[in-house]
Amino acid sequence: MSDPFEPALEQILAFCAQDPVERVFLEDVARRRLGRFTAFGDRGALTALCHVGANVVPSGADCGRFAEVAARGRARMIIGDERAVGELWHDMSRLMPAPRDDRPGQPVYAISDAPEPGDTGLRAATARDFELLLPACAAAHQEEIGIDPMARDPDGFGWRTRSQIEEGRSWLWAEDGAIRFKAEASAWTPSAVQVQQVWVDPSERNRGYAQRGMRDLCRLLLDEVPSVCLFVRPENAPAIRVYEGIGMQRHGSYRSLIF
Repeated sequence: MSDPFEPALEQILAFCAQDPVERVFLEDVARRRLGRFTAFGDRGALTALCHVGANVVPSGADCGRFAEVAARGRARMIIGDERAVGELWHDMSRLMPAPRDDRPGQPVYAISDAPEPGDTGLRAATARDFELLLPACAAAHQEEIGIDPMARDPDGFGWRTRSQIEEGRSWLWAEDGAIRFKAEASAWTPSAVQVQQVWVDPSERNRGYAQRGMRDLCRLLLDEVPSVCLFVRPENAPAIRVYEGIGMQRHGSYRSLIF
């Protein structure tokens, strides 16, 4: 077995180009020079890649080989292609505490053809929206992850929320102070945008706003990139109906281990 090595950016981009939807996060953080990467390769081409940071994200073949380096990071989450995460956790579980939550079979959805317009007031969020968005982002995070980020790390979560707004990665449709739809981009590359934290205020739910907002968000993003993608918990039937209702198609599965 070859030894792991730190890959060059060109190698990472070539690897991610083989599946720009599944590997959208890896490409995004590599282009922004964030986090650490380790890889295995064959004749100069990567066969497996792993991002080691607050999240550990493996991809490629025989990802169990990353177990020792990934365990040293003490990640809050291991997430990525279901097979790759399974291989990594098989060899890594003896080195880590048991996860608080294990979520296999999370469907990944992608869309490349613009859906019909949603006729919403969706727009890019601005700094003036921060006070409205922060509690919504925290509630969406708690619904998704099961942890209140304002209790765990309020300063860090506030900084990340503000950064998403400043980077143009946050979108909002609000009427009379109520959020009918909001979402952020968790990863953005020339090939794809991965959407996260889709949220509608509880008082505004069951009125079709989520599907309308997703339609307009996908239309906006598909003017910039070839694909829009996301992943969702398999038990979240209302969200799946929204995504399938606008024409998103299955593109594999993710698995998340949360610590």
